[in-house]
Amino acid sequence: MVILDPVKTEERESARTETIVTGRPRRTRPGGLPQESKGYRVYLGFNALALVVISAVTLYPFATLIAQSFSSSGAIKAGLVNLLPVGFNLDTYHAVTNDQHFWRSYGNTVMYTVVGTLVAMVLTTLLAYVMSKEHLRGRNVLIGIAVFTMFFNGGIIPNYVLISSLELKNTMWAVILPGAMSVFNLLVMKSFFENLPRELEEAARIDGLGWWGIFWRIAMPLSKPVIATMTLFYSVQFWNDWFSAFLYLDQTDLYPLSLHLRNLIAGATTTTAESAAAVGTTSAAIKDNVKAVTMVLAIIPILCVYPFVQRHFVSGVMLGAVKG
Repeated sequence: MVILDPVKTEERESARTETIVTGRPRRTRPGGLPQESKGYRVYLGFNALALVVISAVTLYPFATLIAQSFSSSGAIKAGLVNLLPVGFNLDTYHAVTNDQHFWRSYGNTVMYTVVGTLVAMVLTTLLAYVMSKEHLRGRNVLIGIAVFTMFFNGGIIPNYVLISSLELKNTMWAVILPGAMSVFNLLVMKSFFENLPRELEEAARIDGLGWWGIFWRIAMPLSKPVIATMTLFYSVQFWNDWFSAFLYLDQTDLYPLSLHLRNLIAGATTTTAESAAAVGTTSAAIKDNVKAVTMVLAIIPILCVYPFVQRHFVSGVMLGAVKG
């Protein structure tokens, strides 16, 4: 008795049909796979070349920044630094890492990012799960209010008056609460919850779980990709935010790293002069080094966190953005 493989049988029938129609037998690679057409091979080559070029253009600024952080001031000012350091030195790294203002702002940024991301994820996750239920009364009104805020807001002055009247100035909540919920992230997470199998929730309700139990025991374990993605979004948002601190914080001890870096670039901080005194050079000669070193140290945490959530990144965005 001979057992035929349906897949191979279908391939043979397809090849026979193609031979009859075109008069030429189909060319196959080892293993019986169809040979790739010339146009498809050209597409693969062009696609690979385009990805290499895009990656190179994206990485070039970072490589230049790292090279400048290890180069001498004179080489940077003369425009000699490109992809490799010129006049290698670590004096600026020693000067910046010995600066108390830098480490204080670094600690503030870590605290704002951790607390802000936690608050934002709690609010976004709870509201998105509620808004994903079609039987919720007033669901369309809640969605409309959320979408309305994407296009219209009170402006800087009303927000400043609100934060001042709530006595939140010069507190970390002035930095965290205004950005505690992103409507874009809310809508993406809502779409993700809408795509979860309803049968699981119905089975959980039959077993006696309430909505809170279903949320924690069913929805949350199934939402790891979108939760990882939204956590990354909020973390980067709080890590890079400087404008809220610029508006609502007057005490330099509360400044985040992004505002410290902004003031450094704008020439409104004393870090340059202090670092210059530590190294023994003029502030003009070391200014470019300090900028590069501070930026390199500022992006290290995000670069360390991203690989751990990268595998959830694409699936989280796509599953939350596609309805079906």
